[in-house]
Amino acid sequence: MKRSEDAISLLKSLISSPSTSGEEEGTANLIEEFLHTHGIKTFRRGHNVLAFSGGGSSRPTVLLCSHHDTVRPNKGYTRDPYQAEVLDGKLYGLGSNDAGGALVSLIAAYIVLSEENLPFQLALACVAEEETSGPNGVTSILEELPPIDLAIVGEPTKMQMATAEKGLLVIDGSTNGVPGHSAHEGTINPIYLASSDVLAIQNHEFAKTSPLLGPTRASVTVIQAGTQHNQVPAQCTYVIDVRINEQYSNEEVFDKLQQLVEGDLRPRSFRLKSSGLPEDHPILNTARKLDIPTFGSGTLSDQALLPYPSIKIGPGDTLRSHTADEFIYLHEIEQGIDRYIEILRNYEPL
Repeated sequence: MKRSEDAISLLKSLISSPSTSGEEEGTANLIEEFLHTHGIKTFRRGHNVLAFSGGGSSRPTVLLCSHHDTVRPNKGYTRDPYQAEVLDGKLYGLGSNDAGGALVSLIAAYIVLSEENLPFQLALACVAEEETSGPNGVTSILEELPPIDLAIVGEPTKMQMATAEKGLLVIDGSTNGVPGHSAHEGTINPIYLASSDVLAIQNHEFAKTSPLLGPTRASVTVIQAGTQHNQVPAQCTYVIDVRINEQYSNEEVFDKLQQLVEGDLRPRSFRLKSSGLPEDHPILNTARKLDIPTFGSGTLSDQALLPYPSIKIGPGDTLRSHTADEFIYLHEIEQGIDRYIEILRNYEPL
């Protein structure tokens, strides 16, 4: 009970310290102070807080990773997003569910297990800039880590285990026309050209479907052109949001879409890749032993940036993430700590 009380107290402090992506110094300090209070030596890289147990051992390493940044509060809040309030067993506050509950549960599990003789060593990473996939987040600490056998990414999944996650590719498209007065001949309307591209994207089905993640889907989510009713514009721009299963690389999907359309496409980044756990990875034996449901996740996390076998699991519910009056149940945190400890005590690396 003491460890869950300490974890909940830490989460209340984190909620009360605004930590929008890129502005996490306050929460990084709070996490470091909490770990020091519990006798854990820490390392800092920017706003990322790291800790290692069993350093120098030849045993494999399991990484426990979650984030302490948040999105900005939306306008639907009826409570102060930075005031941690407990009501009817719920802890309210921005970041309580995404991903504060998972973060403090992983920290509590790390404190307990860092003193145990496990068949692997532990690394703890409390990272920044997850919500924006920023350069000063998890990618900035990879060089500080030893070889990783398994990464456990803390996100709200109702303590079900995501063994695969869709990648994200955002593409900017454009079509160019011949502008002029809408009453005159000789113009070429880029909106019509873009409409043909959008229809081609809408009608295309990627052939390879994943048993866990389903199909790869491309959606046009933004389109812009023109400023006045009587002028054919020179250009139309649009944005494609593509959620990619592990059957494709981001580069493959981009090349296929460029072949489909007449306009020009430009990827914003290829770095947010899909992930899929090897079928023979030993963490799947642990899941079966403990009757933990497994699934494929359509939402993005730091899994996309980790070059290791990884799972995503944590207390809370992804449907509460980024919502107004965000909350997590206190019992979810208590159960999350116990479940993380149980998973790690039963994990047997190859």
